[in-house]
Amino acid sequence: MTRFWPPGETTRRPLAPRVAAPREPADPARIGRRVVRRRAKGMDAGAVAAAPEEARFDARQASRHEDLVGDVRGPAELAEWEAPAPAARRSRARQRLDPDTDDVVQAELAADAAATAAREAELREAMRIAARADELQALRELGTLEQTEPRHGDEAIRDELTRRAGGYVQADVDDWLARSLAAHLGHYRDPAAREEATGLLTPPLLAHAALLTELSHLAPGVDVDQLAFASRLATTEPEAAGALADFLARARSEAS
Repeated sequence: MTRFWPPGETTRRPLAPRVAAPREPADPARIGRRVVRRRAKGMDAGAVAAAPEEARFDARQASRHEDLVGDVRGPAELAEWEAPAPAARRSRARQRLDPDTDDVVQAELAADAAATAAREAELREAMRIAARADELQALRELGTLEQTEPRHGDEAIRDELTRRAGGYVQADVDDWLARSLAAHLGHYRDPAAREEATGLLTPPLLAHAALLTELSHLAPGVDVDQLAFASRLATTEPEAAGALADFLARARSEAS
């Protein structure tokens, strides 16, 4: 089976490195706010009232050091002490400060948790894409890709394989997806998946699939290898291939 790697490459393409877990970016301002909350927990009104002045003194001292110019943690700590948050108002009413029940603090913690969950979901998806791309790449090298049915999300795998090849279009992968889409194989049995694919796949690939669909109606049972010209036409003239598919579809509709 012919492989469509970039010209000149004859050795087996190494598997792409696994995706590294993204680290949460450091946020000095958020660290400063958390430090303030740990210190403030359980303070009475007098201690809370004195804390902003101490923070302002620290800020004035820091401003005298060139290496601290542009520091955001100190101002964030001062802003946290001065913030007219519900917890601070309770403290001025001589109640104990409790960030664990403060609405503002809890909202920020919830936002942090949501951001962490989003990063973890992004990592899981990246790992899934990398593993599936490895699998399809191995099947290509074994010459058995055409015997494999596509799965939901394989449109992203196509993009990953193209990225690994330095942007070179993987013609065999595109042919496999076009044939699967035309024959309603794998997850393309679902009309919703076929509709979704129109926004995820390239115009040449979609034109190829549409032309294969109409040619299969025109000549039922034809060997797909006899339709290799459809791929060449869709690649070089995708608009013409799409127009031909539309013409054949209208003709079939009028004849029925």
